[in-house]
Amino acid sequence: MLMPPAAAQFAHFPAEFGTRFWVTIDTEEDFDWDKPFSRVHHGLASLSRLAACQAYFESRGVCPIYLVDWPVLNDDTAVALLHGAVARGAAEVGAQLHPWVTPPFQEVVNARNSYTGNLPRPLQLAKTRALRDRIAEVIGSAPLVYRAGRYGLGRATADILADLGFRCDTSVRAGFDYRAGHGPDYRQFPLRPWWVNAGLLEAPLTTLFLGPLGEGAYHRLARLGGTCLSLAARFGLVERIALTPEGIPAARACAAIDHAVEQGLPLLNFSFHSPSLAPGHTPYVRTEADVAAFYEWWDHVLAHLGRRGVRATTVAEVLAAAERSAGLPSAAAVR
Repeated sequence: MLMPPAAAQFAHFPAEFGTRFWVTIDTEEDFDWDKPFSRVHHGLASLSRLAACQAYFESRGVCPIYLVDWPVLNDDTAVALLHGAVARGAAEVGAQLHPWVTPPFQEVVNARNSYTGNLPRPLQLAKTRALRDRIAEVIGSAPLVYRAGRYGLGRATADILADLGFRCDTSVRAGFDYRAGHGPDYRQFPLRPWWVNAGLLEAPLTTLFLGPLGEGAYHRLARLGGTCLSLAARFGLVERIALTPEGIPAARACAAIDHAVEQGLPLLNFSFHSPSLAPGHTPYVRTEADVAAFYEWWDHVLAHLGRRGVRATTVAEVLAAAERSAGLPSAAAVR
């Protein structure tokens, strides 16, 4: 799964599909991102803000995709909210695997093992199955979509996901390189969805490179340090823009949306972490004013998407469109 796709693997969508977007939320426990990983040193306080998040997106016609990890599934209030939203068709729930808090607990907790793809295949399989089964138990249906925590795919992940009935992965963060922390290198991966195998669609997170120098120059400058990248962005030479409210100004996200639409990308994949819904849990949201700014970001970006004719979609809709074009049985039929 860590090899870029061949041209024949790209998914096709009908012309009327156009460009659509979805919002994925890494729905997870609160922990200090600057401290070592721990099985026990975490909290769930930010989950109290999920209701406001769901109400916001639902009122704007967006069906958020909550990619939940193990600790979240042990919070009764969060589970009740998610179960209800899924039942009325106002949200989708997928899996996000943080291996250090997901049983069975066999590995040493460290930075390398925080990427699930680095674990032995039998342990990857056991953790993924446990998370899938827990979601099915408390939400009422098995998840179709998966994201590896920390975007940590491995060579065995695709086969494991297919064996467990997943139909979509959204772990590839195109344009990013995590090798310095023992993770994958996604610099050569595309933004268009592709078929990893006959039944598993990869929907990468959306990252655009703006400026005349292009993506290759960005990565070369990155080796020289952050100052070079800052100067290149300041002078409009090249900048990397991920579609997220975490650290990306709304105006730059809108510029990236324009670029994506001009490229004809079929799917824009937005993402953020659920702890950013409350102050004090991520570097991006420290105060209640930051929470307000977070929702203002979405106001601005959703309005721009509307002006560009980019409609909200869901995992179910994307799979149905891609599967029809590929002549595959629909996810609903398979399940």
